Amino acid sequence: MSARALSDDEVLTEMNKMVAFIKQEAQEKAREIRVKADEEFAIEKACCYYGAKLVKQEQQAIDAQYDKKRKNAEVAQKIAQSTLTNKSRLKLLQQREEHLQDLFATSRSLIVSLSSSEDRYVQFLENVVTQGLLALMEADVVLLARDKDLDIMQKAAENAEKHYNDISGRSVTTKVQGGLSEDLAGGVVLIGAKNRITIDNTLDERLRLLEDRMLPEIRYDLFGANPNRKFFT
Repeated sequence: MSARALSDDEVLTEMNKMVAFIKQEAQEKAREIRVKADEEFAIEKACCYYGAKLVKQEQQAIDAQYDKKRKNAEVAQKIAQSTLTNKSRLKLLQQREEHLQDLFATSRSLIVSLSSSEDRYVQFLENVVTQGLLALMEADVVLLARDKDLDIMQKAAENAEKHYNDISGRSVTTKVQGGLSEDLAGGVVLIGAKNRITIDNTLDERLRLLEDRMLPEIRYDLFGANPNRKFFT
């Protein structure tokens, strides 16, 4: 049996069906492509976001590490500068102290030479004995001297008694005794009030007191004002 030929309407209907099928297939394929593209874009976007975030985190970590190293270097530099400053300051203080000790040593050598001049030494002894008598204001006073100074001390004591009487209007009896160390530069120790009061007027003691009292002024004269001190004392 032979097939019947399709009419024009039937051919048109079949063609429309084929076109509709092809169009549907194309639309579905387009949707698949669009969905896949959207997925790939989302993935790429996420990768870019997390990649950028990771890069930023790494950069922040590097910056933090650099800042830490820089701060450590600054601290080390400050410590080194402080150490160097302290060493320089200590060295300067040591040099100044050595200079002062040299000055004091020179002063001690000069006071030792005082006792070699009898006239000057007698005058000195008269003055310090008179000062001691006026401080004690006692009727009987013992004068201790070096054994080699006993004769000179006796002469100075007699003159000091007269000076004391002229100044105070009182009389005093002195008794010269030896016993002071021969290592001393000279001078006298006065003992009164039945051995209860002692006045050390040796050259060595007077120089020591002078060093203590005049040290701030000596430092100022030698080294200038200290910016860390408002007053001498």
